[in-house]
Amino acid sequence: MRLLFVLCLYLPFLSLFSDTYDVLIAGGGPAGLTASIYTSRLGLKTFVAEGTVAGGQLSTTHVVENFPGFPNGINGPVLISNMREQAIKYLAKVQSLDVKSMDFSTYPYRATLSNNEILETKSLIIATGSSPKLLGLDSEASLFGQGVSTCAVCDAPLYKDQNVLVVGGGDSAFEEALLLSQFAKKVTIVHRSDTFRASNILRERVASKKNISIKTFTKVINISDPLKGYVDGATLENTQSGKLEKISCDGVFIAIGQIPNTSWLQGSVTTNSSGIIIKAPQGVFAAGDVVDNRYKQAITASGSGCKAALDAYQYLELKKGN
Repeated sequence: MRLLFVLCLYLPFLSLFSDTYDVLIAGGGPAGLTASIYTSRLGLKTFVAEGTVAGGQLSTTHVVENFPGFPNGINGPVLISNMREQAIKYLAKVQSLDVKSMDFSTYPYRATLSNNEILETKSLIIATGSSPKLLGLDSEASLFGQGVSTCAVCDAPLYKDQNVLVVGGGDSAFEEALLLSQFAKKVTIVHRSDTFRASNILRERVASKKNISIKTFTKVINISDPLKGYVDGATLENTQSGKLEKISCDGVFIAIGQIPNTSWLQGSVTTNSSGIIIKAPQGVFAAGDVVDNRYKQAITASGSGCKAALDAYQYLELKKGN
């Protein structure tokens, strides 16, 4: 009777660490899900904390035209759903949770999830992607979601027959502008210089659109009007002359780059000045935007997810032999 009482007393604490996984994958975009397909097929007990918004940036991509195997393109959320289904088919456990923090002071490592569950894992694959950079304006912050956006796929239909700005000069900015041009009366791309990182094919498509114009050597220094609670214009500054210009617009879409999502690791990994992971504890691997500051493509994210999975498998195999 006393033994039963003691077991009942300690059972809740024992259950905290009852599940030990071979690999925990943080992130449910193409990198994380590809990694989970490989680790689970290799027989590793796999847990995927896909995040509360599964799919990463593909979840807001209307059409993916350059992922191999889809000559007519594929809807981003559908591609992610297919990857997720494939991972689950091979018995990966996929949950809509975030990893809040990691404890690397003990092995197996301990992860605290967003539901406060504590999970043990013998290895970790970091695939938490990146978040959009913002301009850092007070007016931008107060108007975010009320005329300021980082997602044309999400918000373009709201701007039918209106005027919008797109800030940036890379593929993302040009893709946003092209999508917006299907709804907006006028789209103006604003860029700090006259050199664009966007691919030639996107630049050609933008040039062919009569309702898209480009302002070079220009930056946004204010968005108005926060007091009204909606965007009714913006103040632009010429980066060469310093001349100011006020223009009317109904929305501002920001596409100036991404910041890797690694703050939850609380300094336990080493990053470069751009936030890219360059060194991690033993048994910790990374894939996707957290290690790629150049390509940022779904296919390269998937490829690095595959590499991380194979590295994790090899690490665990070597662990068995020691």
